Amino acid sequence: MEVVRFGVGHRRPDGPAGTTGLQSQLIHSDGRGLAAELAFARNARIEPHTNPNTTWFIVIEGGGWVIVGDEVARVSAGEAVLWPANEVHGAWTEASEMRAIVVEFAGVDDAAVRGILDGQARAVIEAGSKAQDSPDRAGSVAGGLAPRERPRDATVREGEPY
Repeated sequence: MEVVRFGVGHRRPDGPAGTTGLQSQLIHSDGRGLAAELAFARNARIEPHTNPNTTWFIVIEGGGWVIVGDEVARVSAGEAVLWPANEVHGAWTEASEMRAIVVEFAGVDDAAVRGILDGQARAVIEAGSKAQDSPDRAGSVAGGLAPRERPRDATVREGEPY
């Protein structure tokens, strides 16, 4: 068993190159990709840049902002943003702090192969059980997320984003 520690007391104090106000801790890295924790202070940022790898930016605490191409969105704990390979992307905070896990996969998205694999997995699940088709407590088919409601009057003083 291998246990890797991250969080307070385990982060690199200066953050990755091209960042301001970040601390980080590499959790795993090999030829397939990497996983790392990023801790954003207030007014921290990852400057917009490109990367040849497909990456998920998974917010686990607090919130801030992300940019992908020309789109800018607020994000908060419990949300994940896809940063496609070779697409300009970045992240920053203003009035709050944010912690995120970054999972980077080597190379571009494997969408062409994924369709084949998804089809096989569905066939096995459907043959084995009809339980997968039953609605969950949110009223959607198993695996879906319930809609998330956000207050319309959230302000910076209340923290970002709600």
